[in-house]
Amino acid sequence: RRGWPLVRSKIAATLDGRIATARGESRWITGAAARAYVHRLRAETDAVLVGSKTALADDPALTARRGGRVAQRPARVVLDSKLRVPPRAKLFARDGAERFVLCATDAPATRRRPIEATGARLLPFRARRGKVPLRSALERLASEGLGTLLVEGGGGLAAALLAGGLVDELLWFTAPKLLGGD
Repeated sequence: RRGWPLVRSKIAATLDGRIATARGESRWITGAAARAYVHRLRAETDAVLVGSKTALADDPALTARRGGRVAQRPARVVLDSKLRVPPRAKLFARDGAERFVLCATDAPATRRRPIEATGARLLPFRARRGKVPLRSALERLASEGLGTLLVEGGGGLAAALLAGGLVDELLWFTAPKLLGGD
């Protein structure tokens, strides 16, 4: 109806509201039950979206796993305006899943070719203040046939989507732990 996918934004935080340690580590904030639920969500979605900072920090595969085995490979989307994520990242693995990179039209050509060589599709946008316009990016993903999108990180991307009124469902996981300010 709006011209973009149903957007679910998943955030895992500690009791003190932290989504990562001071060093930027965000893996395994929640427990096994929450991780299993997220893998079920991935299996039910057309695509999983992460920002470049999450891709660089965690190198996620973004597959849906069950019992330690890959059960589903939703399309993988990374928002990387400057093409900083290296082509050897897991999300660029040639495993049958579609891979999209939302980037700026002025992203360096020297970085474009290695990403394109992985088979990933670059979707360039005219950046505004160095950022890919999110509404336009969602509309383009819908035109690529993606009807549902699970956003898994990071905090900046989630905040920008929420501020833009682009999130349909917010999935908030709270872990029974404290990380603190430092």
